[in-house]
Amino acid sequence: MDGVGVGGARGSGTEVSAPARGNGQHVLVVVHDSAIAELLMTTLELADYRVTGARTGAQGMARLAEHRFDLVVMDVSVPDIEELGEGRRFRPADRPPVLFLAEYEKLSLLVPELGLGESDYVTVPFRISEVLTRAHVLLRGRSPVRQGPRYGDLVLDDDTCQARRGRRALDLTPAEYRLLRHLLVNAERVLSKEQICRHVWGETRAGNAIEKLVSRLRHKVDQEQPPLIHTRRGFGYRLGR
Repeated sequence: MDGVGVGGARGSGTEVSAPARGNGQHVLVVVHDSAIAELLMTTLELADYRVTGARTGAQGMARLAEHRFDLVVMDVSVPDIEELGEGRRFRPADRPPVLFLAEYEKLSLLVPELGLGESDYVTVPFRISEVLTRAHVLLRGRSPVRQGPRYGDLVLDDDTCQARRGRRALDLTPAEYRLLRHLLVNAERVLSKEQICRHVWGETRAGNAIEKLVSRLRHKVDQEQPPLIHTRRGFGYRLGR
């Protein structure tokens, strides 16, 4: 967005209404130009949004894999924008609405796959008040997403009892989910087999039952990635780096 003019309403003697404000919603700003990105992120933060930034499509994809967002504000001229089109690999429920920033001749570059049909655009150059207003409209009636327990790129959703590591969804049994959650909320602590048994099953079981459960969970969580689940021989198990 080279040469973009961004500012508030112009003119003198005109009363301007207060800009729309957020309610703690989490916004991902994908803008390559550092000055524009700083302006947008600072303004959104002052308007009561939580803000995360990305400079490229690949970075935007990484942020979407790590966190759940209520809204994406995206400059369509970011490098490798097609990477964000790969957002269609996410479950529909995980795809936030999108506010595109685009010069009129670049409207064909919009990436509808990222959203759920809930999208809008602001043409460049734009007024920051218009960005706030469009964001407010897209988020109308939406409560901020609740962030589930997480450790690095491992994220749990207690509402659906589902887990994912990075972009990969983990197919867990109820016992595996309870074990993983117990390890995660006690990250970096060693948990004994007895502690795990009581939490997962509410009773003690043979030691090899825990070993088999941990083995299955480790196979699912640590596929092709740095391991998170570790054995402390003679003591128990730990989730951490």
